[in-house]
Amino acid sequence: MPSFLEITAERLNRLIGTPNCPELIDVRIDEDFDADPRLIPGSARRDYRDQSWIDSFPGESAIIICQKGKKLSHGVAAFLRHRGIPADVLEGGFEAWTAEGFAAVPISKLPPRDTQGRTVWVTRARPKIDRIACPWLIRRFVDPDAVFLFVTASEVEAVADRFNAAPFDIDGDIFWSHRGELCTFDIMVEEFGLSTKPLLQLATIVRAADTARLDLAPEAAGLMAASLGLSRMYSDDIEQLDAGMALYDAFYRWCRDATDETHNWPAKKGA
Repeated sequence: MPSFLEITAERLNRLIGTPNCPELIDVRIDEDFDADPRLIPGSARRDYRDQSWIDSFPGESAIIICQKGKKLSHGVAAFLRHRGIPADVLEGGFEAWTAEGFAAVPISKLPPRDTQGRTVWVTRARPKIDRIACPWLIRRFVDPDAVFLFVTASEVEAVADRFNAAPFDIDGDIFWSHRGELCTFDIMVEEFGLSTKPLLQLATIVRAADTARLDLAPEAAGLMAASLGLSRMYSDDIEQLDAGMALYDAFYRWCRDATDETHNWPAKKGA
């Protein structure tokens, strides 16, 4: 039973992927991290010995993760609360998370971070489906502070090289792109270790809409229509991404929580 300053792994798993998830801070020592170099989805590593990052803490609340949910996480959480930032500890730490079999992101798959600790990604301008779905996945499950650059198609690789950004969803020999019948969203779900039932179902819908194979999922036609509508509503790609985040939030929650629910209107009238 967790204390009032702790959160269970099961409860945290329900928060991850939602827009109201607190900032997740991993303070494991290097030895523990090197033994299992993966991160709870959406978390970022910080040094428990140096609390200077708290001064520029971007979130409104936090959950602190160490190896076993003991002194390191409780100490860092207390420092955050001292600064007026609500902070809880993951009960049982990273060990409890992995014991439940929940998803974890291999650190080796993440691109290098910039001087502000953010991953930077670059793709073609005027996104429709995959190029909105992938940033949503990254922001919700990999790096909440990720930066996305939308540029002319011919300049994607040059921009990636000059600005140390990871290119995605473009033609050519690119790691983060289509492979066979799979679209880039499929690849990211797999490579980031996020192959949960809801995300796999969402990946099928995204693939169906992105590759015009609407027979793969009945929901794909709706996603395509909404995506094309958003692309007409916004001329600014970042504004379109911001609007698209809510669209994919809704599709994800449907995949996770509401696939068995039906609508009963008009209600049947009695005799």
